[in-house]
Amino acid sequence: MSAATPLIVGVPSKGRLQEHAAQFFSRAGLQVVQSRGARDYRGTFAGMDGVELVFLSAAEIVGQLAAGAIHLGITGEDLVREALADADQRIELLAKLDFGQANVVVAVPQAWIDVRSMADLEDVALAFRARHARPMRVATKYVRLTRAHFASHHVADYRIVESLGATEGAPAGGQAELIVDITTTGTTLAANALKVLDDGIILRSQANLAASLGAVWDATCLTRVKTILARIGAEAAARAKREVRARFAERPANLLVAATELFEVQPLFDGPGQATLALTIAAARANELAEWLILQGAETAAVSRFDYLFAAENALFDRLHKRLRPPSAAPLPADPY
Repeated sequence: MSAATPLIVGVPSKGRLQEHAAQFFSRAGLQVVQSRGARDYRGTFAGMDGVELVFLSAAEIVGQLAAGAIHLGITGEDLVREALADADQRIELLAKLDFGQANVVVAVPQAWIDVRSMADLEDVALAFRARHARPMRVATKYVRLTRAHFASHHVADYRIVESLGATEGAPAGGQAELIVDITTTGTTLAANALKVLDDGIILRSQANLAASLGAVWDATCLTRVKTILARIGAEAAARAKREVRARFAERPANLLVAATELFEVQPLFDGPGQATLALTIAAARANELAEWLILQGAETAAVSRFDYLFAAENALFDRLHKRLRPPSAAPLPADPY
């Protein structure tokens, strides 16, 4: 890869995952642009040179990340864990994105009233073999995850039937006795007279921002990704934090020390003569802090949201760069500003 080669980002190409991905980037000030419209499978971030977007299925994004053909991508953790036995050596899951949530679960017929756990399923497997002279069948698209979960619970006597259609219909259709499938609400499972085992949640999945550990990360690509990850981190920090700004006629001594101990605040601005104090705090405790400041003598205490909250520490980039060194990463780039 030459220095002129762009940083390549894989974006889901259709459906709600694409919509949520575009919204995620937009919140960070990264506007997705498809110059020839929605049917264009290439794009850019508006106003950002040297970054190329490629629109792929979520499963294709996993393959391209694993192959090192793209640098970043948005995809589901379930797809990563299912596709790659060595996922943690090939892909870094940088950030969970709070959309695309679904659980990979083991579900059995509701009629199996005495089967509530994987241990019960082990007993059923033995009884099923004795009665039918064959192993029970598990319909699934998640072969790797199924085998790993069943092995961890010492369930060995079963046969996987790879599902090509609606997995939840396999038991009723006679193709399998139970299933491993993905579910969001469980409604479809219940409609097909299935229930999830108490310890049958194999993976709580959601969309992740993922980075390829096998791509070629030259200094130019590292500089570009550092900018992108700084913006993503600043937007995430802004959602998690609030500013509380208080004005005092006379500020009590050691107020900042007390606020830090009680609320784990961070100073943002300490006004002249100690008349004004601005603090950052976890969003859930902002009102409580404002009320406390009033009790300490503040004349006013205002709670405000941030658009972005940048910090000297770029945690997402540092996490990625640590995984790339040694030996594949170029030296740490300077700030582009």
